[in-house]
Amino acid sequence: MAPPGPSETIGAVLTDVEGTTTSISFVYDVLFPYAAARLDRYCSQPDPGPELAAALSQLRREHDEETAKGMALPPFGADYARRLMAEDRKSTGLKLLQGLIWEEGYLSGALQGHVFPDVPEALAAWRVAGLRLRVFSSGSVRAQQLLFGHTGYGDLTPLFEGYHDTTTGPKREAASYAAIAAAYGLAPGEILYLSDVREELDAAAAAGLRTGLLVRPGNQPSEPGGHAVYGDFSVI
Repeated sequence: MAPPGPSETIGAVLTDVEGTTTSISFVYDVLFPYAAARLDRYCSQPDPGPELAAALSQLRREHDEETAKGMALPPFGADYARRLMAEDRKSTGLKLLQGLIWEEGYLSGALQGHVFPDVPEALAAWRVAGLRLRVFSSGSVRAQQLLFGHTGYGDLTPLFEGYHDTTTGPKREAASYAAIAAAYGLAPGEILYLSDVREELDAAAAAGLRTGLLVRPGNQPSEPGGHAVYGDFSVI
């Protein structure tokens, strides 16, 4: 039996992005190609600004760590970033770099953040009901804010009180969800985590959070493994 909806027993909702609020195809068919086409320019700037310099520095540290382990890698730069993208690696440096590139697209109007039609109404209703909303995604905090700030339904960022990315911790480790519960200042059992990835939900449940598996069009099939299953946000 699925657990009660969040308005009954939950004080907060933590949501994933890709496959949960946003279609997987938007990420892989729109965002990734946009970033990949601009990696050479961003990775070769002779005098990068502070944010780009910080992203490239993090990416270089990751490259150096992998090289020290004896991994065969392309030289540091755009080719290395493309390899990480091709392998769908949850690289903090790559995510920071992608966020900067996507910001260019959102601000120019070339990109518009995708969310499923049920998402804005549900988020707004949860906020009215007094629920506290946060995001946890492997995409950088900047990328999350840009996506939700430039949707076809307007700016959704005022609905969220906080954002978490891989700087909080890996999404498949219970400690990451314990840290987010601490950031909320709530007991883990008061938080509902929504995702399309069972391994993430398993980690959240291990930390004591309530969980829900989203089954959206285009998502990879996944066994529920004891997690509540939802087709969209309107039925939660």
